[in-house]
Amino acid sequence: MDLINFILHVDEHLLEFIRNYGVWIYAILFLIIFVETGLVVMPFLPGDSLLFAAGALAASTGMINPWLLILLLFTAAVLGDTLNYHIGKYIGPRVFEIESRFINKQHLIKTQDFFERHGGKTIIFARFLPFARTFAPFVAGAGSMHYSYFILFNIIGGFCWVSSFIVLGYLFGNVPMVKDNFTHLIFGIIILSALPAVVEFIRYKFFKKSKIH
Repeated sequence: MDLINFILHVDEHLLEFIRNYGVWIYAILFLIIFVETGLVVMPFLPGDSLLFAAGALAASTGMINPWLLILLLFTAAVLGDTLNYHIGKYIGPRVFEIESRFINKQHLIKTQDFFERHGGKTIIFARFLPFARTFAPFVAGAGSMHYSYFILFNIIGGFCWVSSFIVLGYLFGNVPMVKDNFTHLIFGIIILSALPAVVEFIRYKFFKKSKIH
């Protein structure tokens, strides 16, 4: 299955999973969210769009309990970030010095810069930013952020991210206009999710250039 096709038509593929695997859909969704947030080499897996589509299908099919879904995927998100934090802490700052085709060093550096400006709140902000939500806990571990401080923001961010997208999907995913233009909506979610990172990048470049001049 082509990843881009899966992301753009995530609602159709999830519906197919539900029909083929029944209650195992909970385990499939748990695994996707856990891997996307827990492994720094897997930032390309769907996050926001997956949660929104899962909420929409919970409303339309009646085969998914939305409250159980929120609880399970919130747990997956918190455990994923926790694993990523400990991997970052174990590998340490050395990761910024090695060249690897599996880890994008530029993404790590940009996330580290974001940490320096926003501190622990980055763990919450990053939940809503593609790629950043995968790299932020890793950088927090590599930067030796105190675990009790990290876990607090991890729990808050995980709950806000998972519950907001699932609830939005549950409430609006089956509105005829939304349902008929679901692929365009997924595009919109991706663009809106990436927009803060683009704005931050432009601001950083402009500010850097202004300081030089």
